[in-house]
Amino acid sequence: MTSTHTHHRRAPRVPGSAPGPGAARPPRRPSARAVAWARRAPLLPALVFMVIVTQLPFVATLVISFMDWNALAPGRRGFTGFGNYTHVFSDADLRSSVLTTITLTATVVLISLVLGLGLALLLDRKFRGRAVVRTMLIAPFLVVPVAAALLWKHALFNPEYGLFNGVLTWIWELFGSHNPPQPAWITEHPLGAVSAALIWQWTPFMMLILLAGLQGRPLDAIEAARVDGAGSRQIFRYLTLPHLRRYLELAAVLGSIYVVQNFDAVFTITSGGLGTANLPYTIYESFYQAHDYGQASAAGVIVVIGTMAVATVALRLVSSLLKEETT
Repeated sequence: MTSTHTHHRRAPRVPGSAPGPGAARPPRRPSARAVAWARRAPLLPALVFMVIVTQLPFVATLVISFMDWNALAPGRRGFTGFGNYTHVFSDADLRSSVLTTITLTATVVLISLVLGLGLALLLDRKFRGRAVVRTMLIAPFLVVPVAAALLWKHALFNPEYGLFNGVLTWIWELFGSHNPPQPAWITEHPLGAVSAALIWQWTPFMMLILLAGLQGRPLDAIEAARVDGAGSRQIFRYLTLPHLRRYLELAAVLGSIYVVQNFDAVFTITSGGLGTANLPYTIYESFYQAHDYGQASAAGVIVVIGTMAVATVALRLVSSLLKEETT
């Protein structure tokens, strides 16, 4: 007697149907939110550190700016509203420091731009030793600001042993004169002395930005203009200068952000005297000398808001430059 065994074959799976009980399930794909968090998670420690270091002190400064807080009168501490801001805009010394800041910033930025453009045009040409010259021209920007201010104050401006008066003495002696002029540069030209030190330090910064712009010029258009008989002045006026317009704007905005906040040169060269006290130095005087924390905080908040406004313009210029480069 033979027995027949019935073999049950598994029916083939129809595409799109649910998998059988023994089939392996495909891995689940992570959601878009999980992917986004996975990308941002490594940046969270840096974000938290930045908030602690920058935003919390600014919030504390903002709160103090609405308080009447003078360390010399501790019993008078209290909420004063916008009184500190009213004092900042109505105080004659603060208005003078605002005017000095604007004058100093405009002078340094404009002269640095012109000198930086000339040096960038020079370095854009090929000549022997160009790399060495470029390194030497960049060096002033790498000097520590306090060291640069001390260099100008003692090695250059000093009326007794400074380089400038030594050169004047040497020139006068060449012509047989023994009574050369020996001006006291810092005393007679205080704002000019501070401006000269800042121009020397910020011209390389302008030169680097403009040199990068020059190296991105469309060379085919320049060659076509030369074939058509255009001279160097015409090429510079109608091709190079329009191409450098956004780079000039970017250099001016970035330079303004840094020069507005400059404290080292004013403090080191003139100690804020002789009409050279800018806003950062005035804030320093209010905080560390007058111990008026409320007014100093209000002035600091105004400087931060102004700097943020200028920085917003700088970011828009950078984004527009990046868009032009990508297109």
